[in-house]
Amino acid sequence: MGGRISEEIYKARSNMKVLILAGGIGKRMVPFKTEKYKIKFLGTEIIKQKVEELIKLGLNDIIVVCNPVIQENLKNILQSGVKIIIQPQPLGMANAILCAKEILKTDDVLIVNPNDIFEPSIYHSILTEYKNSSFDSYILAYKVQKYFPGGYLRTENSEIKEIIEKPQPGHEPSNLVNIVVHLHRDIRKLIEYLEKTSSEKDDVYEKSISQMMKDGFRFKAVEYTGFWGSIKYPWDILNIKNYYMERRVTYISNLATISEKSIIEGPVIIDDNVKIYENTKIKGPCYIGKNTIIGNNCLIRENTHIGSDCLVGNSTEIRNSYIGDNCKFHMNYVGDSILEGNILMGAGAITANFRFDEKNIFCRIGNEIVNTNLNKFGCIIGKDAKIGVNTSIMPGIKIGSNSIIGPGIVLTEDIGDNKKVFIKHNLSIR
Repeated sequence: MGGRISEEIYKARSNMKVLILAGGIGKRMVPFKTEKYKIKFLGTEIIKQKVEELIKLGLNDIIVVCNPVIQENLKNILQSGVKIIIQPQPLGMANAILCAKEILKTDDVLIVNPNDIFEPSIYHSILTEYKNSSFDSYILAYKVQKYFPGGYLRTENSEIKEIIEKPQPGHEPSNLVNIVVHLHRDIRKLIEYLEKTSSEKDDVYEKSISQMMKDGFRFKAVEYTGFWGSIKYPWDILNIKNYYMERRVTYISNLATISEKSIIEGPVIIDDNVKIYENTKIKGPCYIGKNTIIGNNCLIRENTHIGSDCLVGNSTEIRNSYIGDNCKFHMNYVGDSILEGNILMGAGAITANFRFDEKNIFCRIGNEIVNTNLNKFGCIIGKDAKIGVNTSIMPGIKIGSNSIIGPGIVLTEDIGDNKKVFIKHNLSIR
């Protein structure tokens, strides 16, 4: 359901606050330096889109909890009137709520995780339940078809009896997982439990509300069946970009310059001051950001998201990839890959995205080897990296920010931040 929430629902509790928890650090997002909620889709940061959705629905009393590093940056991104609270250290969801307790008082509070991407109708669903029933709290529940590394709900007749955080695969209490869109009628009760609960894991919030359930507080599972995507790993960006592009109709700015000798097929979003030159083909769904230039003889294929101020030079092909702002290409192939931004690809550099045995591609995250569950997946390149001419990057490889990969290299291993890789007689990493 689009548009403003009905006045009847919205006025049910005029003192409702929205608490957006943006203080965490994405340890699994290496080599990305950009905080997850600041990743841009269609030219706008996730967190800004969240706030705009809430305000459009009439939920104007918004508090964002963030870490001190990005405080000033958030002030520039968000609308005036949004309150910003600092979480000094990334100590989890419970600590983030406690950092804001002085301004929450006795309000009803809607808690939102900006890293979960979903349809705006989700707010109407939970507020309708809130108005029409008398539970103490409401938690959005999503039915998964395969194991998801998150919190699972044990329910009886839609009432939640327990949240189990990251159970072992095969030991899930149900197929309902917890999406952090939670509505609490009296935040002070929750805060009381948070203050007296401790844990060696990052699950104080989940343990607190599980204890509340045992003590007689009633929690309702509000099932949601629309789109849901959660950014836990960099490759989740590929699915999220598709959601943003597919929900928008074709838009081509009047300020864009497009050659009559180019071809555009399918739904596309082409922003201001884009230039598309002769003999180039764009196959939607695609997004091309402001001031980006697509040169001659290029092929921009389905599900490609190209940021602003990019230069896609002659004879480059890009497929199903997320390209951040200010990236430069020339005679490259980039397939199923994620480039954070300000990246230079030398002529002839390519990304491999398919194993000959056709099996899924794995990626190393810290000390763990993680199955991406994708049988087509290229590479992840951090900010400010430079890739030399005729370099080939194998599937699932990560290149750290500010690193340089010299010419003619076949890259088969991850490269960290601030590294230089050149070939003399053997592979050399400095």
